[in-house]
Amino acid sequence: MKKNKTDLRFPVIAPSILSADFGHIRSEIQILYDAGARWFHFDVMDGSFVPPITFGPQLVESVRKNIDAFFDVHLMIENPERQLSAFNDSGADMVTVHYETCPHLHYVIDQIHKHNMDAGVVVNPATPVSVLSDIIASVDLVLIMAVNPGWGGQPFIDHTYQKLADLKQLLNVKQVQPLVQVDGGVNKNNTGNLAAAGVHVLVAGSSIYHATDPVASFHELSSQATRTITA
Repeated sequence: MKKNKTDLRFPVIAPSILSADFGHIRSEIQILYDAGARWFHFDVMDGSFVPPITFGPQLVESVRKNIDAFFDVHLMIENPERQLSAFNDSGADMVTVHYETCPHLHYVIDQIHKHNMDAGVVVNPATPVSVLSDIIASVDLVLIMAVNPGWGGQPFIDHTYQKLADLKQLLNVKQVQPLVQVDGGVNKNNTGNLAAAGVHVLVAGSSIYHATDPVASFHELSSQATRTITA
């Protein structure tokens, strides 16, 4: 059962299952779903665009059952257009692709939409948001990487705040309003500032799954994000 993101209230904390215990992956997701998580982030890596290899659509399909949450699949892979049908069939609600891997980005975004999924675009830390000028009106989400992609647990890159400011300016010029997501180094020390900077979806992996109490950590991050925009 797919999830419509319009049912959600933003900002949201999106647990990244990259940091979960893969030996108990369904229970790792279930416990946070039961705690209120309604957006989950799946980092798919191919060993080419980034050195690690993670998982494919089979894992997404295996945890889709009984989880009425929004499944956001982040493809850190070469030639992502070849995998769109498989991830759509697996139950993905959104597929996000890297600007750096898509020489025909407009085509890829169009193909994601034709598979009835939301389409997101990602930029790495060293890629300026200005490169998105000609595609920004076609995407549902922009993901700003706050670490270099490939590994969990990296420290947050402070220049991310400037990139968020640059993105806000671009969105104003283009008069569009895609969701804004940040992935990497999200923790209790920066969640409030990121929400205040206009981030709708904060991907948190290590700060949740490596915490002594993942549920308490999820609630703390969610509270900080919500409190910032309601203060």
